[in-house]
Amino acid sequence: MPERDPHADFVGAFMDDYFAECDEHLQAVRTNLLALESSADAPSPAVIEELFRSFHSLKGISAMVDLREAEQLAHEMESCLRAVRAHDVDLSTPVVDALVAGVHALDEVIAARRSGAAMPVISAPLSRLAVVSASSTGSTSRTVASQTIGTDAARQPLWKVTFSPSPELVARGVKVDAIRARLAEIGRIESVAPRVDAGGITFEFLVAAPEDAPFTAWTADGVAAERVPETAEPADAVPGGPVHLAETAVQAGNFVRVDLARLDDLMRLVGELVVSRARLEDALARIERFTPPEEWRTLQDHSGSIERYLRDLREGVMRVRLVPVGEIFRRIPFVVRDLARDSGKKLRLELEGQTTEIDKFLIERMVDPVLHLVRNAVSHGIEPPEARIRAGKSPEAAIRLRASTIGESVVLEVSDDGRGLDAVAIARRARENGIAVPDGPLDARVMLDVISAPGFSTRDEADRVSGRGVGMAVVRDTIQDLGGTLTLTTAPGEGTTFRIVLPLTLAIADALIVHAGDRVFAVPQSAVREVGEVDSAAIRAVENNELVTHRGEAIPVVRLARLFGIDAPPRPRLHVIVVGTGRATSGILVDRIAGQREIVVKTLKDPLVKVPGVTGATELGDGKLVLIVEPSALARPARGWAPVRAAG
Repeated sequence: MPERDPHADFVGAFMDDYFAECDEHLQAVRTNLLALESSADAPSPAVIEELFRSFHSLKGISAMVDLREAEQLAHEMESCLRAVRAHDVDLSTPVVDALVAGVHALDEVIAARRSGAAMPVISAPLSRLAVVSASSTGSTSRTVASQTIGTDAARQPLWKVTFSPSPELVARGVKVDAIRARLAEIGRIESVAPRVDAGGITFEFLVAAPEDAPFTAWTADGVAAERVPETAEPADAVPGGPVHLAETAVQAGNFVRVDLARLDDLMRLVGELVVSRARLEDALARIERFTPPEEWRTLQDHSGSIERYLRDLREGVMRVRLVPVGEIFRRIPFVVRDLARDSGKKLRLELEGQTTEIDKFLIERMVDPVLHLVRNAVSHGIEPPEARIRAGKSPEAAIRLRASTIGESVVLEVSDDGRGLDAVAIARRARENGIAVPDGPLDARVMLDVISAPGFSTRDEADRVSGRGVGMAVVRDTIQDLGGTLTLTTAPGEGTTFRIVLPLTLAIADALIVHAGDRVFAVPQSAVREVGEVDSAAIRAVENNELVTHRGEAIPVVRLARLFGIDAPPRPRLHVIVVGTGRATSGILVDRIAGQREIVVKTLKDPLVKVPGVTGATELGDGKLVLIVEPSALARPARGWAPVRAAG
């Protein structure tokens, strides 16, 4: 077996840190650019300064990893902001547009490096940035920089401190953050200039520190220092004032950046503990009748304590994996800005519940579906300003994104106040596309099934705003793969709302254990509205469907045993699992509900074994695998219609 290359491991870990820090800076840049655009008449100096620092940091760390394209883009945007800050260039729409284009290009460059794809051409955004900042020489701000740093240096000597990390130093816990913290304790960090050379990576700090600074004691930690002559000017000093690296990065004392794969491993171990705990419970149940009562009570107390601690551990690990939904929402303002410009429509974005938390894995999977719903709202739902005025509406349309928590689920809503969905047009278009639809008016549930059918589209040609018949199918498939549900509410002339309900996390969940014939299934509790018991004689057959009375209303039901082709003897009474709301309410009939259990979810990734309505598998402690079903998908046949391609 070949030996691991410690240098390659070190470089790989360093690149992971680079990408994570780029994500942080780019998120801050997007937020501050939108704030800058909204206050272009009187730009906030603080916002300009924050943008400047973000671009300066991105330039430095990109130079460190030899990503020249990102370094160039960040440098040009830094120069543009320098001209704005020095009042050599007015903050006009072309300037903001050039900065936005530069950020888009910077994002693409970093993404290409991360994925190993071909590097995009950046000549166009570089040219735009150069044009808008061409009237500035930068001399004024440069003079200010010299004066600022010269004044600070008169108080304390300046030192050039270099740190050369290595795998051995990292193993001892000596990293760049630790060296930065040491330097911050003894003096003030004026600037940092990471470098990549033949020997590896080197960090060059410019530090104002006392004469007796203990640099020589740090030689064994890869640190070297030399006094900077008083007349020298640091090449990488930031115009307008020093940049403190601690201000541009997450404070190490309060936060720790952890690779998501490590949290996945930790959650996997917690899952194994959950399975072991279930096996222990089964074993205790088997020996109960052979154990004296006093010893049995002691065993039960210990078992109960383990269960409580394990649940606390599980919830603690889950909380570590949770991140604010704002990670999705932060990207939306930029998208809406571009859509408004491309479509000529006036849009207002309203965000609610950005602090609602959800599993990091779900956040990453839900970005594209939410973006597609927003694009669809602009393309299909929102009218042009003239049409809105004729309809008695404000010319400015509203797009709302809301997030909230209900029990163990997160609810995301994407809504607009546009024209709503046209049921007649959707039905006509579906028939033209060869999709069979029921006769008569379509309700919201059926319309959602139609527009989510593969190949359905109301447009003949694709544009930048919406695609051509693949988006909604992928959106719903993604949500269902994550164990969630998608519902639709629409009203002509009033608008449309898409509602997404997702579990907080996919790794471990509470589930109902049910029996259908001689088979056992797990039903995630987050998808269950309620459960009940029905008399078999009370089940009514209507055409090819079955109905039961639930809270005074008839709801359609399907038998779980029949769906999976399981032989089940007749029973006088059955249990019904109720799912859905409103007109989408339906039920699943099972022979027996064995109880509630905490399960470890193992997703089915192989497309050859994926089955509609089955989201994964779990083990209950006896070594046998149990399928985890998605009740909303299983209940869809009970609702009597699903879109299918017409024959021929």
